[in-house]
Amino acid sequence: MAHEKNAKHGDLSFTEKLSEFLQKNRKGLIVCLAASIVILAGILAGFTIKDKLESGALSKVEEFSRRYEALRVFIGSEEADAASKQADIAALQEELNAFTAKNRGYPAARAWAIAGNIYGDLKNWADSEKAWSSAAKAAAKTYYAPISLFNAAAAAEEQGNNAGAIDLYTRALDFASVFPSAPRAQFSIGRLQEAQGNKAAALEAYRTLLSKWPNDQVWSNLAHSRIVTLSIP
Repeated sequence: MAHEKNAKHGDLSFTEKLSEFLQKNRKGLIVCLAASIVILAGILAGFTIKDKLESGALSKVEEFSRRYEALRVFIGSEEADAASKQADIAALQEELNAFTAKNRGYPAARAWAIAGNIYGDLKNWADSEKAWSSAAKAAAKTYYAPISLFNAAAAAEEQGNNAGAIDLYTRALDFASVFPSAPRAQFSIGRLQEAQGNKAAALEAYRTLLSKWPNDQVWSNLAHSRIVTLSIP
């Protein structure tokens, strides 16, 4: 009886109202649902395409790596049989340049790293530093960033640019929690500060190493040794 009374006064339950709304607007809802499906399909397709492109890029980088390893013994060599490989080395460098111009992220970082190694093998430390710095930028959110910064710092050292090397080692230490060579980078900062005659800064760097990595068997021991030496009047 109550239901009949509500019906007479036009009062509908929530379920009845929802059913009536869906019935009246079924065409619009179907269109919205179809649009949502299309959008979702587009997003998924985008991810699929991105994954395929990245997979293809990584495959290409692996090819570059294999070619580099095969040519490495000839890079910078003065042996007679190395002359015949110079064209292959130059071709690899050109392809790496083209690849890094078109790609981003980890694949680009790997390609920059190969380029950095080639420049290093050729003792072209300026371009090696630039390549490793570019690798760090491309891999800013991966474990490859501190490795690249560390190598860029080493290349800067080879040029006698101690201040630049200190800056790059310091940046590598921003990733200290995930960078196994962080103690070595910290020691390098102390070593370079010491080389520049900055005794106080060197001591600070060495003491920081002892504080953060007290159980390191190599670099902490070396840092302790330098602290003792520098503390002698």
